[in-house]
Amino acid sequence: MKEPIAPMLATLVAEPFDRPGWVHEEKYDGYRAIAYRRAGRIRIYSRNAKSLTGDFPDIARALEGLSGGDFVLDGEIVALDAKKVSRFQLLQRRSVEHTIRPIFAIFDCLESGGRELLRRPLKERRREMEAIVPAGTGLLRRSRRLSRSGLAAYAFAREKGWEGILSKNEASVYEPGVRSGNWLKVKVRHESEFVIGGFTSPGGSRTHFGALLVGLYDGARLRYAGKIGSGYSDRALSDLAGRMASRGIAESPFEPAPREKGAHWVRADLVVQVAFAEWTAEGKLRQPVFLGLRSDKKARECRWSEREK
Repeated sequence: MKEPIAPMLATLVAEPFDRPGWVHEEKYDGYRAIAYRRAGRIRIYSRNAKSLTGDFPDIARALEGLSGGDFVLDGEIVALDAKKVSRFQLLQRRSVEHTIRPIFAIFDCLESGGRELLRRPLKERRREMEAIVPAGTGLLRRSRRLSRSGLAAYAFAREKGWEGILSKNEASVYEPGVRSGNWLKVKVRHESEFVIGGFTSPGGSRTHFGALLVGLYDGARLRYAGKIGSGYSDRALSDLAGRMASRGIAESPFEPAPREKGAHWVRADLVVQVAFAEWTAEGKLRQPVFLGLRSDKKARECRWSEREK
């Protein structure tokens, strides 16, 4: 198997469902990661092939200590709040809050003992993963399996305040780099990724900038989705301002350009995670809140056609 491999992706659907031969899992809110152990050496990659090994040394050591031979494991690196709910913004704060300890929630096995498993059904791959990853609540955890009823699984996720559920066809093979119809995601919380195309000038006591101007790609054009004025710590304001300072451009990257007073334009290659209440009838975000910067997703992957509705 080549290294790193592009992860299989889930398709967003609006409603949960019951379907024979499908299983349902907790959907986590973190960094997608694929971990390789080859000749005892651990390497961890993000979904866009960025190395995460040095960013999460405790997880790398835990993977190194697993029994058995070589493997390739797919999962999500997450941080849990006091109610054991994964929160993306906690991962963003781990450098300043040292009590935050990320874990690796593992849901698939792509290679075991030198045997490539991509063409094997999910049911078999899950079994291989469970043979490698022990049950428990350490730094390495098996992803949580839920009720065989997708409706019941969704209701449970909603009660717990999770991001959502993942529904998977147990007979499906692993499709690298494909947003597959054999993996479907249903969101409970309204969170998604957006591309920064500009910002407004600060006002009042705010420093660095007022609000981020964000959008999604609709074909080749960047389509404006609204401005985000809340959710920033002082550290986030400073960090974002520094990143945008080197990306200034003269013309709006949005088509058409939004009519925002005091707007400044930037090269559209930074991606942020945003929570929001809903979409307005005009296609704008209602009550958006900044959660964090994403380095694991490319701007062109943030598409209008795949937006969470």
